[in-house]
Amino acid sequence: MLRTLLASLLLVSHLSADPFVNPIAEGADPWVTKHGDQYIWCASEGNRGVSLWVSDRLTSLGTRHQVWTAPESGPYAKEVWAPELHFLDGRWHIYVAASDGNNANHLAYVLSSRDDDPLGPYTLHGPLATGDGKDGKSPNIWAIDMTVLEHGGKRYALWSGWDAPGTDRQFLYIAPMKSPSELAGPRVLICRNDSHLWERTEEKPESRGLAEGPQVLQHDGRTFVTYSTAASWLPTYKLGLLELTGSDPLDPAAWTKHPEPVFQANGETFGVGHSCFVKSPDEREWWHVFHAKRSRDAGWQRAVFIQPFTFDAKGFPDFGRPVAPGSSLPRPSGEKTPEIQLPYSVDFTRSFPAGFSYFGHLQFIDSGKGGLDLGKKPSEPVNTYRCGEKLVLDGGRFSDFTASTTLSFVDGNRDAGLLFRVTAPSVGFDAQHGYFAGLIPGAQSVILGKTDGKGWTEIARQPVSFKPGARLKLGVTAIGPEITVSLDGKTVLTAKDETYPSGSVGLRVVDTHARFSDLKILPAPDRQ
Repeated sequence: MLRTLLASLLLVSHLSADPFVNPIAEGADPWVTKHGDQYIWCASEGNRGVSLWVSDRLTSLGTRHQVWTAPESGPYAKEVWAPELHFLDGRWHIYVAASDGNNANHLAYVLSSRDDDPLGPYTLHGPLATGDGKDGKSPNIWAIDMTVLEHGGKRYALWSGWDAPGTDRQFLYIAPMKSPSELAGPRVLICRNDSHLWERTEEKPESRGLAEGPQVLQHDGRTFVTYSTAASWLPTYKLGLLELTGSDPLDPAAWTKHPEPVFQANGETFGVGHSCFVKSPDEREWWHVFHAKRSRDAGWQRAVFIQPFTFDAKGFPDFGRPVAPGSSLPRPSGEKTPEIQLPYSVDFTRSFPAGFSYFGHLQFIDSGKGGLDLGKKPSEPVNTYRCGEKLVLDGGRFSDFTASTTLSFVDGNRDAGLLFRVTAPSVGFDAQHGYFAGLIPGAQSVILGKTDGKGWTEIARQPVSFKPGARLKLGVTAIGPEITVSLDGKTVLTAKDETYPSGSVGLRVVDTHARFSDLKILPAPDRQ
C-alpha cells in the first residue's frame, strides 16, 4: 500500500509548487522530537559534544545551538555518539554514548536540563549501569544507542550492548528505570542478534549478528521496537522489528521478532537505518527519519532522509521502500514555509543565522564574531565529505531583485558566492535548481552558471582581479532573463537566461572555505 502511495507522491511532487528533496541534511543516527509547533533535532557535534537544532519544519534542521561540550580528557571526552532528546518528568534528558577515545570503553550517559528549557544548561550523569550483576556494574559493560520505552505506567531503558567485556558482539538489552538518570535493575537480553541471515553483517552464515539503534514506535495500543541490523558500514544495513506481544517488557518471551526486514536497501538508497519516527506538524501523518550511506564502499559517510509511512489494515507499520536521493516529495501535512518580504538583510557576525536551511556536512559550517564560515575544515574530521556546502534562505520566492554578500576567502582556490532563484535544495554539489554566481580565487574570475539538481551548466565567466583574503562584495541583479553580476559595486558580467524565473537566495562554496559577513536582498532597481 505504501509503495503505491509513495509513487503517487513522487508524481504529485512534480506538480507541487513547493516540494522538498531528499536527503535533507548530512548526518548519522538522526533523532528529532516534536515539541509544540517546533521540531528539535539532536546531533553529535563532531564527536565532541551535543547540539540541538531547532526548526518550525520537519524538512529543515533549522538553527544550531550547542548545549554540551565534552571535556578535553576523561571517560566521556571522545566518541560522543547518537544523542537522543527526551522530555521526562518536566525536564529534558539527552541520552548519549561516549568514551575516552577507545571504543571498547563506550558507556551510556544522560544529560539533564536545569528546567523545561531544551537549550540548557545541562548536567551530565552516569555512566548508567548497563552491565551485569544485581547492581548493573559488576562489571559495567559497553553500551550505545540508549532510548526510552514507556509502557503500562512504567519506564524502561533500551540500548545496544556487548554480551561481555571486549567481545564486540552487539545485542539489544532492556532494564527498568528508577529515574530518567538511573536504572533500577539489571539488564535483560531481549533476543538473539542472529536469528536470521539478514541480521548478519555480510548476510552470510559465517558472519556475526549485530543489533543496535532500538527505536520505539507505539500506535493504537501496540508497541513496536525497530532495530538496525547487519553492518552499519556496508549497504546491508537495514531495519528489523520486534513487537511487545506479552505484558512484561522485561520478559524476553514477551517480544516477538518479525521474520523479515521491514526496511532495507534498494538500487539507489542503501545502508539505511538508525531510524526515528515523528508526526507531521498537524499530527495527521507519520514520518520516518533515517540515515543512508553516501557510497556503497565500506564506511560511515551518511545523510538524513525523511519520508511518510502508514500502518496497514492489521495495524502493522508499512515503511515501504527508501526514496532515492534527489527525489522530491510534498511537504509534511501542515508544514508551512515563511513568506519573506523585501528588503531583507541579515548580519552573520552576530549569531548562527535563523531562518535558513543548511545543506552540507555539519562539521563544515561554523559561526562567530567574524561571520559565517562555510566549507571550514574541521580540526578533527568525523566521516566528512564535501558536497558544495550551502545555506539557503527559507521561504524566498523572489523573481526580480538585487542580492549581495560580503565575503572573504580563508582557504582554497575554488568557488564561493551567491545562489539565487533557488528551489528544491538538497545535499550535494549541484543538488538544487537555480543559478550560482561565484568568485574563483585560483582562476581570478567570476563565474555564472545554473544547476538542475544533478549537474552544472556554465553560462558565462569573466576575468577579474582580487585578493582572496580581502573583504569582497559580490552582487547579483536579476530582472526577468537579464542577470548582472557585480564585484565591489562594479558590474563585471552580464548574461541572459530564462530557465529559472523565481526562487530563494543563499550562499555556497565548492571545495573552499569562505567567510560571509552579511546577506542583503532588495527589490529590483526599477521596482523600488
